Amino acid sequence: MDSNKRPESMARITTPELAKAFIDEQVALVREQVGDKKVLLALSGGVDSSVVAALLIKAIGKQLVCVHVNHGLMRKGESEKVIEVFQNQLDANLIYIDATDRFLDKLVDVSDPEEKRKIIGNEFVYVFDEEARKLADDVDFLAQGTIYPDIIESDGVKAHHNVGGLPEELKFELVEPIKLLYKDEVRVIGRELGLPSEMVDRQPFPGPGLGVRCLGAITRDRLAALRESDAILREEFDKAGLADKVWQFFTVVPDFRSTGVRNGKRLFDWPVIIRAVNTVDAMSATVPEIEWSVLKKITDRILAEVPGVCRVLYDITPKPCGTIEWE
Repeated sequence: MDSNKRPESMARITTPELAKAFIDEQVALVREQVGDKKVLLALSGGVDSSVVAALLIKAIGKQLVCVHVNHGLMRKGESEKVIEVFQNQLDANLIYIDATDRFLDKLVDVSDPEEKRKIIGNEFVYVFDEEARKLADDVDFLAQGTIYPDIIESDGVKAHHNVGGLPEELKFELVEPIKLLYKDEVRVIGRELGLPSEMVDRQPFPGPGLGVRCLGAITRDRLAALRESDAILREEFDKAGLADKVWQFFTVVPDFRSTGVRNGKRLFDWPVIIRAVNTVDAMSATVPEIEWSVLKKITDRILAEVPGVCRVLYDITPKPCGTIEWE
């Protein structure tokens, strides 16, 4: 049987009882797989990696080493929040690595989205391997927050950085305890594990981060515009009471410019695209109707506060046929 295929007989995890049974099963499987070895976890701070962290802590305790890599493609304040929650509040065994220049240098002039994904994913693995060599004890396992939609979409839709195995020269064996779950099931598991609601209900964030929202070849100035516009969107959605009503929302900055006018002078700057969707399992999605006053406030702020931007647009394409992310 294909270990990456969800059995047809597998019940959807919707209740605490089903969640507890799944957790007990995975704890036993992880202990059997890992034994007394150490495990590195790619901890982004998102829902999936957070749930994996809690599950592995329950299974193997201090054998888990959480590694947070700042690849320069995080949202504004993201890495600082990860450190605060996991290191300061949850007392996790956390290693923080600032690899911004390393990642962005690798991505110079790379415009193909699949190539960007592969570069970011492979570089993550190399960073983990380098970190493992620094540890006193051997590390044989790499844990990932792979979920089932990642596996499905990697078969003919788009590559995911955490699907497809590891480079042959690396020694890690994968630990993926939630790879057969949908996103809504992962949240049920997280609640049963006792994670705080702000972590379990946190908005999903792609593994390649802003790298798939800074469309085409990534430049540092467009990346800065993307980060700032995304922060404004999140702040205004929160003020409008939409943060817990809209499943995912973010901005996109494409790699082309548009004509504009400011203070009587012609501009040739970037557009910012707002993307907001509602979904249950991430396999299909609808676009919410946002109040005009909210969209206008967001637009005014982005145009006034984000350098290099002259247009703001709202993407109303559902999934299918548009995927949630643009790349």
